[in-house]
Amino acid sequence: MSAKNIVYFDLETQKSFQQVGGHANVHKLRISVAVTYSTAIGEYRIYLEEDVDALIAELSRAELIVGFNLIGFDYRVLTPYTVIDPGIWPTLDMMKDVETALGRRISLDAIASATLGVGKSADGAQALKWFKEGKLHEIAHYCCVDVKVTRLVHEFGRDHGFLRYVDRDTGRVMSFAVNWK
Repeated sequence: MSAKNIVYFDLETQKSFQQVGGHANVHKLRISVAVTYSTAIGEYRIYLEEDVDALIAELSRAELIVGFNLIGFDYRVLTPYTVIDPGIWPTLDMMKDVETALGRRISLDAIASATLGVGKSADGAQALKWFKEGKLHEIAHYCCVDVKVTRLVHEFGRDHGFLRYVDRDTGRVMSFAVNWK
């Protein structure tokens, strides 16, 4: 466990972009399941939409929140649930750092697969299908795996100073530097 309370965070939604009128309406997607992993307590926590106040409280206590596309997606989904501006939270949005380093976006799955040899267990489209079927347990499991993959990628980058990905044009494994000390 870490002395610093790092909270790894991811959420899944109830609706698709198509259902809410496009990417400009991220705030209308609604939370189905959110998952955190806190280094201070060394455990995962699962939140449903009705638990969002407890989720906001945990994120507000974090010394650092780490995720992938937090600023462009997860935080925007959270905004209707709170008067707190998630932009005030200390955040490491790994996708922003990756985009800055490479000049383009690379998926978490592509980075995890090349860096760690493991990938995600499903995707957002599958999570939406599960939500329609009332399978919240499956969404929670998928989201926990995503949070674990996020944590492992972050820890690898922090400890080694680089990450890997498979270049989509050449198929070669490439590396790039990160500074997450």
